[in-house]
Amino acid sequence: MKAVEDQLGGSGSQVRHRFDLYHVAGLMVPGFLEGRCRKARRDRRLTVIMSSLLHHDDVVGLVRPAIDAHTLGLSSVAQLLRDCGIRTVTADAQVCTAAGRPSVPGNIAVIDHWIRQSRITRLGFSYRLDPSDGAHVFGSLMCQLRDRRLLSDQGGPLQSIFFAGLPSACGLVKQEHGERVTVFWGDETLSETLDRIGIPPALRPREVNEQVAYDIGRFEFGRELLQKELHLRVRPVDWSDCPGFGAKHDLLVNRIRYARERGLLPLIRAHVGPYLPNRKRAVELYLDWCRTLARAGLLDVLSIGTSQLSQSNFGEEWGSEPNGGGVPINSPAEFIAVREASRPMLLRTYAGTNRMPELARMYEETINIAWHAFSLWWFCAMDGRGPLSVRENLRMQLETLRVVADSGKPYEPNTSHHFAFRGADDVTFIVSAVLAARVAKRAGVRHLVLQNMLNTPRYTWGVQDLAKSRALLTLVRELEDERFKVLLQPRAGLDFFSHDPEKSKIQLAAVTALMDDIEPHDPASPCIIHVVSYSEGSHLAEPHVVNESIQITRAALMEYRRQRDLGLVEDMSRNPDVLSRTEELLSDARTVLGVIERHIHQPYSAQGLYNILAGGFLPIPYLWECRGEFQRAVGWRSRVFKGSVRIIDDDGRPISVQQRMDRTVELLHRDHRVSGHPE
Repeated sequence: MKAVEDQLGGSGSQVRHRFDLYHVAGLMVPGFLEGRCRKARRDRRLTVIMSSLLHHDDVVGLVRPAIDAHTLGLSSVAQLLRDCGIRTVTADAQVCTAAGRPSVPGNIAVIDHWIRQSRITRLGFSYRLDPSDGAHVFGSLMCQLRDRRLLSDQGGPLQSIFFAGLPSACGLVKQEHGERVTVFWGDETLSETLDRIGIPPALRPREVNEQVAYDIGRFEFGRELLQKELHLRVRPVDWSDCPGFGAKHDLLVNRIRYARERGLLPLIRAHVGPYLPNRKRAVELYLDWCRTLARAGLLDVLSIGTSQLSQSNFGEEWGSEPNGGGVPINSPAEFIAVREASRPMLLRTYAGTNRMPELARMYEETINIAWHAFSLWWFCAMDGRGPLSVRENLRMQLETLRVVADSGKPYEPNTSHHFAFRGADDVTFIVSAVLAARVAKRAGVRHLVLQNMLNTPRYTWGVQDLAKSRALLTLVRELEDERFKVLLQPRAGLDFFSHDPEKSKIQLAAVTALMDDIEPHDPASPCIIHVVSYSEGSHLAEPHVVNESIQITRAALMEYRRQRDLGLVEDMSRNPDVLSRTEELLSDARTVLGVIERHIHQPYSAQGLYNILAGGFLPIPYLWECRGEFQRAVGWRSRVFKGSVRIIDDDGRPISVQQRMDRTVELLHRDHRVSGHPE
């Protein structure tokens, strides 16, 4: 499932909270109404609060309970409203604390004072943690607001109320409050967000309308594609005369070479991994899924979605250890069984979070892994996904890179989006991936699978995604020579898709168009697409959903290219906003990389990579774990600015990369002077 990024408030960390979203709408938790204001429950005369159009004299108040520490979404919607000329007031710590427990005596008085003193006319409440808790807290707040006569039908100042949260929380709020509250499910486009808040077109900045037009156009393209059911015409690619196809030692680079020569790119990868409480039944189900996908012939690369214990405690007795999601494979024999059931598909899987070199060799021997993937700084103590410290993790991953280089297989630096999940800006997204690519080349890796997660965070504008993608691709391709090649693999964002399956299918087609616009005049780009199935917004994808998602992706790619050739869609290779932002990002990323190389000793060693992060060169303000260890990295602030993520100063204004580097180097030098260590 996904952790939905809400538009009125949410997270920069993008950590995936694993709540059950299988019954999004209409879900009612037993005892949910206990303790709720009974007067409000009985009162059927409460006038419906409708969201009306905002005016320049409106003030929007944004609040979240103090327990919900995520602020990137709040800052992004605040900036959006300010761009439209609407004043916003974001609640301070005292108000946030009161909002988390509105029924506690004295707390509603704090909220009341904040609303009246700030002249707030519209109130947005965000809660993206546990759905039932969020709906309960919001319900209590609504009761208290009514008791204080703060609602407009009572003569109070609040003309409309907004709630943003995870889909199941929104379902609870919608069921309880109906049209009295405008709900944001987290799948709204920017245009839909503005409409739902009540921003009239006349108040929307020209640049917002112009740049968002690209996103609206792609969404409409996807809607038309699905209405015409063009995806149902997609058939499997004919690989019948591809040398070594499906053989024991079939290779990714051979398939790409064959497909490029015949105009068959991209290859399609999908990540699949069911979970059942009974381990053996789960593995048996997965083998059946593998056979089903293999028979359909639509999927080229099956990514085995192994469980957490498969990655951290492979081959051990698990007992009652919590296993998390994913298929719980726990022996080489089971990997071999997956290989046999999945032919002729290529296979890849997660790297381990411990004993990584050993597991990499095992993957070679059992599944002839198509390419290896690991995350350098991540999947360790810093994100709670593994037992190793960051230092130990980096040492082990660089050791594993040498194993990968010896195997001759490609490497995927599954890195940059993990920074983006935790509030990193666009420049850090790019720089982290370039550092990983440079490390890989120095280790002797010959092919780099460059994963590029789009829509991260989900309120990124398409034009910004294109600029970020092109800048990243340009810098990594500068490393190419006869011994090092780059294979682009874009994918949709982890939390991009709606819980509504029909809308998410449209989103899948729209993001495919975005992928093709990265290099719109190269029919061989991208050479791999990681297809995220449209059901990911609500539940794990079964084989029929995976296959339909692949059909939507291929149909969208073919139709979008046809329309571009006919001049029916904009040629984004010439878009001035994309071109200027690309150059800006290239310049900024080169600045950061240059400063790192001048001031970090052996930056591409394990210790060097550690020092880069610890020194604050890669901002991650929403890191949850190891904050004390990486105070410099978390000591920045970020927010969404015109569809991109920027580092900001204490006043909320973007600061230049050069200013960041000056501050970072100054602190680095101070540390060296204090410690007596040489620079």
